[in-house]
Parts: sequence; structure tokens; C-alpha cells
Amino acid sequence: MLDKLEFLEEKYIDLSEKISDPEVIANSSEWQKFVKEHAQLEPIVLKYKEYKDAKTQLEESKEMIYDKSLDEDFREMAKEEVKELTAQIEEFEAELKILLLPKDPNDERDVIVEIRAGVGGDEAGLFAGDLFRMYTRYAERQRWKTELISMNEQSMGVLKEVVFAIKGYGAYSKLKYESGVHRVQRVPDTESSGRIHTSSATVAVLPEVDDIEVEINPNDIKIDVFRSSGNGGQCVNTTDSAVRLTHIPTGIVISCQDEKSQLKNRDKAMKVLKVKLYDKYQQEQHDEIASARKSQVGSGDRSERIRTYNFPQGRVTDHRIGLTLYKLDSFIDGDLTDMIDGLITSDQAEKLKNLDK
Repeated sequence: MLDKLEFLEEKYIDLSEKISDPEVIANSSEWQKFVKEHAQLEPIVLKYKEYKDAKTQLEESKEMIYDKSLDEDFREMAKEEVKELTAQIEEFEAELKILLLPKDPNDERDVIVEIRAGVGGDEAGLFAGDLFRMYTRYAERQRWKTELISMNEQSMGVLKEVVFAIKGYGAYSKLKYESGVHRVQRVPDTESSGRIHTSSATVAVLPEVDDIEVEINPNDIKIDVFRSSGNGGQCVNTTDSAVRLTHIPTGIVISCQDEKSQLKNRDKAMKVLKVKLYDKYQQEQHDEIASARKSQVGSGDRSERIRTYNFPQGRVTDHRIGLTLYKLDSFIDGDLTDMIDGLITSDQAEKLKNLDK
């Protein structure tokens, strides 16, 4: 580990010089690449500096303990320092191990989130609406931007499906654990006997991709335009502004009718299609190596039930890590930090365990 840290520190110093070099600055694309790499290394290098400083202080304190020229009180203080520094160094080593874990190349990306009502009729649609609001509120708390792509609203607050983008640094790193089946248990307003109903919604969180990463042959796309429909057609109007793209080789169909402009709807639909194709290719690669390496938190299967929201008991439970929080009201209002931190910590612990094997 120390050899790797020394190498990264040297690389960081080299990058520091490069991003200050006028010739490099003149080449904006190269400079941006170096700045990004420099920023990624900075937390590791700064933590490594703290680690080395603590090691130096530890050696100095140990020397004081055996220095007979110092009075006993001073030597006792040195002994206490040795204990504190030893514990501190152990913490730094643990933090450095986590910082050195392989990074998911998609972690920094923006995301596209799809929420679909599952079993449970209108209750499932209401729950899908609750999840949509929950993630948009979480995005607000993180100072991220959200952009609606398409929505199919069957009646007031009852969503059959919603697709939206969340834009912000590291959005995928925090939201990638949300993919899967979310289950809700509560008493519907229409239930006079007070019986608890169970319904569900499916969430998929996909990293946004750059144009260069997914190439689509225009001949592989069938484009249909149609008039925005009622009950769910956002910005319903009397022109054929809604767009449906069908990717013939895969059968993936994307509809967008949120914008009044056909061109804007087409651009949004194409963006979602690229994300879906990228995700499909990623899933295929994942399946090929599944026997050797599986997703660290849960199976990664979108049909997996990952979480239960129990309204009568005011609790939310994540089944992958066994974490239960008794603050459902604030959770559904976007206070996801404790849950997401728990998922990240569990994932890191699993990866560290695998590294030690």
C-alpha cells in the first residue's frame, strides 16, 4: 500500500506542475483532463501526508520516552502521545485503504431515474409518485438539478411511470444503490376497515453517457410522432409534438411528450435511448463476469426487493444491509443521507474484505 501511495504522491506533484504550465493551459482539453485527475488524487495525497506526519510524531514521542535527560512528567506525556498517535495512525490506514479502493468509472456521472408502478393498482401509482417526490427532494438537499423527461400520470398523484434526470457531481455514486423493487405497506385512504395494503414500485438508476460512448445507427431507429394524450401527456396540445423512438435491434421503445417542441422531445428521447443501450451493454458485461464478481450490495438485479416502507410503524428497512430507520416521514421527504451512507459503508466493507482474500 505504501509503494502505491508514494507513486500517487509523485504523480500528484507532477500533475500540480502540469496544470500550472502555460503550454498545458493553452490546450484546454488536456488541461481539463489533468485538473480532473489532480482533483481525484488530492484526497488520497492529503490523507497520506497526515499519515506520514503522524508517523514522524510517533517516532519523536517514542524517543522522548527513553530520553533520560527529560523529567518523568514529560516522559509520561510522551507515553500518552504514543497511545493517541498509534490509534490515529490505525484510523488513517483504514481511511487510506478505502480511498485506494477501485473507483466505479460511472460514479461522477449524472443519472437518469426511471420509476414504474408495480403491483397494487392505484396504491402502487401513488407510491411511485411518493418516490418521485422523495428523489427530487433529495436532489434539492444535495443542490443538484432535476429535469423531467417523461411522465405518465393516470390521475392526480397516481403515476404509471416517470423518467427524469438528476444532474450533479457524484449523483450516480450515491443513487446507484436505489435500483430495485421498493415495497410499501400502508392503509389506503379508501380502506374503511383499516386493513394494511402492500404494493410496490420499481426504480432504475442509470448513469448518463457521453455521445461518443454509444453510437447508434440511424437506420436502426424507427421514429413515430403523435399527439400528446390526456391523463399523463405533459403540456398536452393539438400538434403532433410527442415522439416515440423504437430501437429495432433491441426492441427498446422510448416515448417523450413532455415538451411542446417535437425537436426537444426527440432530443430527450434520444438521450434516454443512449442511456438504456449503455446500461444494456453494461448489464451484459456484468452477466458475463457474474460468477467471478458480483455487485457488492445486493445482487444488482432490478427485480430484487431492496426496501420496505412501513407507514403504520413509521419505519423504512433496507433488506440488503439490514438497516431500519424509524423516521419514515423525513425519509420520504428526501432525508436519505443515513441510508445512503450505510449502503456505501457496507459496499466498502465488502470490497475491503474481498481485497484481503
